[in-house]
Amino acid sequence: MRIKSALAAAAIVALAAACGSGGGGGDSSSSSGNEPVKLDFLSLAWQKESVAANKQIVDEWNKANPNIQVTYVQGSWDNVNDQLVTQFAGGTAPDVIHNDSPALAGFASDGYLLDLKDKLPAELKSDIPQAAWDTVTFDDGKGAQGVYGVPFLQESQVIIANKKLLDASGVRVPTPDQPWTWDEFSAAAKKMTKGGTYGVAWAMKSPVNKTLNLALNFGGTFFQTSGGKTTVKVGPEEREVLQRIHDQLYKDKSADPGALGQGTADPLPAFYDGKFAMLPAGVYLRQQVAEQAPEGFEWVTLPGPTGTSAQQGAVSQTLSISQDSEHVDEAMKFIAFFLNGANQAKLAKGDWLLPTSQKAADDPAMTTKENGWDVATASAKNLVVAPFLKVKGFDEWKTKVATPVLQQYFGNKITIDDAAAKLVEDGNEVLERYQR
Repeated sequence: MRIKSALAAAAIVALAAACGSGGGGGDSSSSSGNEPVKLDFLSLAWQKESVAANKQIVDEWNKANPNIQVTYVQGSWDNVNDQLVTQFAGGTAPDVIHNDSPALAGFASDGYLLDLKDKLPAELKSDIPQAAWDTVTFDDGKGAQGVYGVPFLQESQVIIANKKLLDASGVRVPTPDQPWTWDEFSAAAKKMTKGGTYGVAWAMKSPVNKTLNLALNFGGTFFQTSGGKTTVKVGPEEREVLQRIHDQLYKDKSADPGALGQGTADPLPAFYDGKFAMLPAGVYLRQQVAEQAPEGFEWVTLPGPTGTSAQQGAVSQTLSISQDSEHVDEAMKFIAFFLNGANQAKLAKGDWLLPTSQKAADDPAMTTKENGWDVATASAKNLVVAPFLKVKGFDEWKTKVATPVLQQYFGNKITIDDAAAKLVEDGNEVLERYQR
């Protein structure tokens, strides 16, 4: 999930000042006498469209619910977790908290978030598929499983393609019902590589989440747990996607080596110039293409390739309730309204991401061919919980081990066997410290 910020420091100060209705986990319908219940809602929306959608839904709630008033508090992805640690410890955390699913595990095991499994309204629970609920289900630190957030936006990997180059190649154009296999994808990339144009560009400045999510195409999980101990695994399933991308770069020479050290959006100017035909990326990148592509540039969104399955790893944006909120029932009512089908469609449109709500996915705004929404929304059915995000120590393994190793491998500085050995041996040293 994207973690960016365009927020001023003043917003962070406001966050600390505005939050705080904490105190005892009780439920009440009013603060005192005829005073309305007041809830603080920490939002991490940052794009202009997304912030507007968030505020609009809060305003609609406040107009319809004079006895339960919600204050919108602007936060930042850049420092939200450090901020929350301080607020949880001080008893000043917001009632309703926007975050992403990987961050919930630690807060849940520390007892800072409310287990929602017995408080979810039936309509909300049934509208969101179980695969999405799996992304917010964590151990409570005492051996039991709880649901610590409501998942509402997710990201998949798609292929953004230059329509002119795609059509000129004569390859079969994949659809959500008939996507390319990885072999077909590689063949298409080779066919589009000619006259100074590459078939594909892999932006691999941050290679871990992209490759690990796609590895699920072949059942690659990168971790295994036995006897309560988790270790790193790099077998044939995990190697498939890594090897195929490497082959495009150095065997087929159909992938642009100049994109390797770039971030996701960095190759876009070269893409517009026709330097390569296809860019695998998260669905959100469609926004920049739609807004920034030169006049007359035609582009299409294609589904990602498939291996033994089309599965990809999922991370969810979430809404949670603070364990110390004095207005738990009211907070849950607000969340159920905020994340109903119609509202999720607005939020997904504002963020250019995928709604978890099945009703939202059927909204005409989510199924239009314009800007590839039909292909993007269809890809949601392939999302499953990313198993590596529940591994204690994953963040350190990703930063200290996997990122440099994969950069070396995709840079052709080490072999696949060397990469596998480093990921396992150095990785297990990291994981060991989290399992003592």
